[in-house]
Amino acid sequence: MRPFGERWRAPYACDPWGSRGRLYPEAVSPTRSEFQRDRDRIIHSSAFRRLKHKTQVFVYHEGDHFRTRLTHTIEVSQIARALARSLGLDEDLAEALALSHDLGHTPFGHTGEDTLDECMAEFGGFDHNAQALRVVTRLERRYAEYDGLNLAWESLEGLVKHNGPLLDADGRPTLRYAERGVPLAILEYNAQQDLELATFASGEAQAAAIADDIAYDAHDIDDGLRAGLFNIEDLREVPFLDGLLREIDARYPGLELSRRIHELTRRVITRFVEDVVAEGERRIAALAPESAEAVRRAGETVICFSRDMTQADAAIKRFLYAHMYRHPKVMKVRAEADDVLRDLFRRFRAEPESMPEEWQADLPRDDEARLARRVADYIAGMTDRYALLEHRRLFDVTPDLR
Repeated sequence: MRPFGERWRAPYACDPWGSRGRLYPEAVSPTRSEFQRDRDRIIHSSAFRRLKHKTQVFVYHEGDHFRTRLTHTIEVSQIARALARSLGLDEDLAEALALSHDLGHTPFGHTGEDTLDECMAEFGGFDHNAQALRVVTRLERRYAEYDGLNLAWESLEGLVKHNGPLLDADGRPTLRYAERGVPLAILEYNAQQDLELATFASGEAQAAAIADDIAYDAHDIDDGLRAGLFNIEDLREVPFLDGLLREIDARYPGLELSRRIHELTRRVITRFVEDVVAEGERRIAALAPESAEAVRRAGETVICFSRDMTQADAAIKRFLYAHMYRHPKVMKVRAEADDVLRDLFRRFRAEPESMPEEWQADLPRDDEARLARRVADYIAGMTDRYALLEHRRLFDVTPDLR
């Protein structure tokens, strides 16, 4: 009998009983595996609760039916678990990574990250992935014996590397860090506990990462249609979506729009998931990994789309970029949100005493870099609603963001 209701795991899955441990050693739980504990710690964190009032594309009061960071995170978690179950990976770790992947995001979606990155340019910039690591290792202050959540090594590794290695074999930054270098927050933590930044992450982390892409594609189509930024016939310019619409119309002629939209988005998720499972099985069979370590050192992503579905994913993202993310209505709100966060950043840097008392503690006024990072931490943790309330408290005029 498997403990705690655990399902079968393949040899290449991460084993919670063989975890590399935590920075601060703790006694084994009598009722939960190490990855189940991590999942629960993430769910009970303050940062996780705040996702409820952080937006994806629209601001929080745009409507009750649009996704927030929290609803997006739950959707990613569901898809990640489905992928892990089909591929013999540890479901609890995949779920924990899905639940934690957006903890470092700012208010006002990607606008907030772009704004804080520019405000922090002379102090190392702002990166939501590095910020998520700061949240789970430093900024959450709940436990008596340490700051952060003291997650298992596998959870931290997956959080940092779910999009691939951060360093190449020669120690040079890869991916988006090639120009500016790996964020200091990641390097500082890595000096305490080596996350092996030059290797790929586990299969569970790869499943969580691709689940994020699947959820984004499906729910941004849904939200964009509901918001009237484009109509369902516009989607036919994406061949993959045109094929799905033809399939729906042939089976359900005259179907009302709301049901037609749902039939489309559920098919997007289903086809993507089925493709990742099939491609993952193919790559796993070719690699024949006997351990999680073999997946990390495969030299390429193992849990991913096929070539055809990679093209479909790219086509959907191009469509959404042109018709949704750069829609005049969205761009107007983005510009106003940018002003709000820039105002807050400048004010808190000039007047740290304007921040709550706990954010002023142990803050030397002559250390500009430390002050700027503290301000960025404070703003990044805000919900959309709280950022607007803070702006109204400190300034005479605050935009409505509608």
